[in-house]
Amino acid sequence: MGLKLDLSGIKKFINFEKESQKLISKIKTIHQNMQNKRGVGKDFLGWLDLPFKVNSQEIIKINQIKSYYNLEVLIVIGAGGSYYGVKAGLDFLKFDFVSSNPQIIFAGYQISGFYLSNLIKYLKNKNWAINVISKSGNTIEPAIAFRILKQELEVKFGKKETKKRIFVTTSKNKGNLFKLALQEGYEVFDVPESVSGRFSVLSAVGFLPFIFANINIENILKGARDAFYDTSSCELSKNLSYQYAVSRFCLYQNKKHIELLVSYEPSLISFTDWWKQLFGESEGKNGKSLFPCGLYATSELHSLGQYLQEGPKIFFETILNVKNIPDDCLIPDVFNDIDKLNYLSNKSLSYVNQHALNAVKIAHIQGNVPNIEITFDYLDEYHFGYLVYFFEKACALSAYLLEVNPFDQPGVENYKKNLLSLLGKK
Repeated sequence: MGLKLDLSGIKKFINFEKESQKLISKIKTIHQNMQNKRGVGKDFLGWLDLPFKVNSQEIIKINQIKSYYNLEVLIVIGAGGSYYGVKAGLDFLKFDFVSSNPQIIFAGYQISGFYLSNLIKYLKNKNWAINVISKSGNTIEPAIAFRILKQELEVKFGKKETKKRIFVTTSKNKGNLFKLALQEGYEVFDVPESVSGRFSVLSAVGFLPFIFANINIENILKGARDAFYDTSSCELSKNLSYQYAVSRFCLYQNKKHIELLVSYEPSLISFTDWWKQLFGESEGKNGKSLFPCGLYATSELHSLGQYLQEGPKIFFETILNVKNIPDDCLIPDVFNDIDKLNYLSNKSLSYVNQHALNAVKIAHIQGNVPNIEITFDYLDEYHFGYLVYFFEKACALSAYLLEVNPFDQPGVENYKKNLLSLLGKK
């Protein structure tokens, strides 16, 4: 089992056993529909067995490209599901003050001219290449960034060499980006047609940047495969992912309309951003769903802690708790104890952090804030893969319990159409 789920912090607020029993029949139907690729969104259930459908030839090709170019910088261009999962994985696994070799830098996830112009200056004397990720090829942020950075590559390396330094991750046989890649002869890696962008990190979308960052793909897949087996039962007692999904659904029905994913490690901040997109785009339809937010403790307890303790009780918290930190600091003993901290002498920061987590959890439950806690052992590839699949499975069930399609995002198209119209696109 890749994690532990503690629901004791919601017992004061809902009778989970009683409420979940009312949903057993519905859960079984949803589970069977997903397993048999039936029902709403059936064409986008390819993520379910994605950990077992790795294209080994693509992995070999990516490793060959990495070895051949010995890059200083890889620019990863993408937005939404083509950005959040990759950033989540890199920060989960590579959060330190030494850049990976090559350095991974993101572009195309916003439209800041200030950011991009300074990135271009930084790249002037670097050996660099581009991985552009877009399933549709039509998203404006990465499309603009790609056009600009492609030109910079051509100026530095020439058009012929540039074609070898652009790696495209997109849907094969369709879309503007695929057509351009075919025309220019870029190396193309596939985003499976049956996988929505926010469910795609366990594909070439994530694997190419991860391999360049020297992350062990096989261990990620092992975690995801174990999560596949651990979430294969429709019985709640045997499926922690479903227990999490049902508990948040019951809290939503109990007028808790906001979920805060609380993390106590900076390495989990980007993972929280990925989680927000996963649940926000999958559930937020037809006037329904929880609003997914992140809380980065203990720093944001100094800005939001008062509200959480004594503000309106419209939310609950889900804590991500990693038990074992690979690198840590000890608090030294000081002779004169002028700062009055010797009671913590020789204690680790992780020791203090865990006590902070427990203290906040107790205070918030006493202040009528329900708490769910998800505990896992390490910030490593295995647990990243496990958590990704765990939350994807929970998200699908959650959306189906709300009776919405987890795999479309019609509301997002509204602002995109308005933007293109305002920019004068015919």
